[in-house]
Amino acid sequence: MKKQIIVVSTIIFLGIHQGALAQVDVSNSNLEYSMTNEEKIILFGGFAAAVAGIFLFLARDTILRKKTSYDKKEFESKKDKTYEKYHSDWTDDYIDFTYTRHTKDDDEFRKAVKNSSLPDYYKILGISRTASQEEIKKKYRELAKKLHPDKSKEKTEEIMTEINRAYEILSDKERKEKYDKYLSVD
Repeated sequence: MKKQIIVVSTIIFLGIHQGALAQVDVSNSNLEYSMTNEEKIILFGGFAAAVAGIFLFLARDTILRKKTSYDKKEFESKKDKTYEKYHSDWTDDYIDFTYTRHTKDDDEFRKAVKNSSLPDYYKILGISRTASQEEIKKKYRELAKKLHPDKSKEKTEEIMTEINRAYEILSDKERKEKYDKYLSVD
């Protein structure tokens, strides 16, 4: 690549140098340049070679592209132009934005389903699976008033923790959808 740059810069320099050394007619006092046809051809040839060199330098990746075993064989996908869809340079850095990452809730629900220990938050709150957000909130508040450790004489801390977790999951639409998906798998 360094050799190509040196050759291109030498050709450009020679082209400029030939133009600068054009013959000057001493008899005229206004110092107009007059170039012979040979000098014009050399100058034009130098610039043409420089442009060709620059073009080749910029197209070097396409020209020197190595053929893979897939390129050498004849497949139907090449004829259908689906080859370009999956093997073009434009798709090398393609990022699939439709892929959703697993959240902490997904991992937790998956492990609980695998261990058969996924709690039924609907039963904990005492509501149906088709309950609306208002019904979930209303039932949670009733249970919180009834079973809160400060108001109840019994040890209800564990039960209250389960109720809080159930409300936390079921009150959020996205988390509820994920929970329902894993609950139906169980």
